Amino acid sequence: MDLESFSEKSKSQSASNKAFLKKIKQKKIRNLDDVFHAAHEEVFEQIDCLTCANCCKTTSPIFYQKDIERVAKRLRMKPFEFIEKYLKIDEDKDYVLKQAPCPFLGADNYCSVYEDRPTACREYPHTNRKNMHQILDLTYKNTLVCPAVLKIVEEVKEKLG
Repeated sequence: MDLESFSEKSKSQSASNKAFLKKIKQKKIRNLDDVFHAAHEEVFEQIDCLTCANCCKTTSPIFYQKDIERVAKRLRMKPFEFIEKYLKIDEDKDYVLKQAPCPFLGADNYCSVYEDRPTACREYPHTNRKNMHQILDLTYKNTLVCPAVLKIVEEVKEKLG
């Protein structure tokens, strides 16, 4: 995955993607979930996240208490030790990683805590969730991080005009 060309493309399409997603949010399209889910399935038949891992390299998931407990257990740490070593509280008062890339990301783009990863990582990139109209702002942000989301939004644009 050529992340440099992805970054250029996502930035060049940023304004049009933002405007498109804002427009469809206002329209409240009934079958929006179906359109996104179909595009999600199609794109992920072609894209392998292990060739990219840009999400893990550039952003942090939110860690909820159950995530902290699960990952800490996996690492044989106490939750407070895990928090102290890996997490900080962000401006929204959420626990997030102190650093990027993610400390659990290997050189091969595999996650060392994959089976116990946080909920936000399990659900990323959120393009197959219900009520997509509620997370279109997040979807826009993810077009700047994830090549698959950029492609999904391109396909949704094509289908919805």
